[in-house]
Amino acid sequence: MHRPLVLAAASLAVIATGFGTLALASPRSAPVAAPVALAATPFKVDAVHSAVLYKVKHMNVSYSYGRFNDVSGTFLLDAEDPSASAIDVTIKTESVDSGNGDRDKHLRSQDFFSAKEFPTIGFKSSAVRKTASGAFEVDGTLSLRGQSKPITATVESTGTGPGMRGGEMAGMHTTFTIKRSDFGMSFMVGPIGDEVTMTVSLEGGR
Repeated sequence: MHRPLVLAAASLAVIATGFGTLALASPRSAPVAAPVALAATPFKVDAVHSAVLYKVKHMNVSYSYGRFNDVSGTFLLDAEDPSASAIDVTIKTESVDSGNGDRDKHLRSQDFFSAKEFPTIGFKSSAVRKTASGAFEVDGTLSLRGQSKPITATVESTGTGPGMRGGEMAGMHTTFTIKRSDFGMSFMVGPIGDEVTMTVSLEGGR
């Protein structure tokens, strides 16, 4: 008289065992996304500890210096795989700072940067090669005052290390020269130099 109960219990045990097997097998069959390698993650520019400076000849007798105070973007310099390196930087034109308020207003005007019409200056790399000295030769496009021109700059990786609040930090430095007239900035070329030397020192974290 207990045979039906025994068979029912046995059936439940078999079913339970089957579900248990499926439960154990499920995690093995589910695809797992591969983690993104930290080495491929670009560094985000820390504007507080970065600098974008310029130098231009004034009246052919001395150099006038200035800076841009608002810089953002990302960079990655990979010594093992230079082709994976990339630099993408944006500067707010309004942040130009020559140390003189009246001159800064003039620099933001249509005579120079025309900051209202062209609020940003940008650089984006297109190719990176490592040189024999250990530096990087970077090809890219500089966009300034509505003009985009190809440039090549030698970039130095200035170091990497742990961040003060965790994570990792890195730095890069470059100096290159452009002609402002190439970007439609021809006001007073002569008394004010055409060649402008840019120095960019970036610190970033990830």
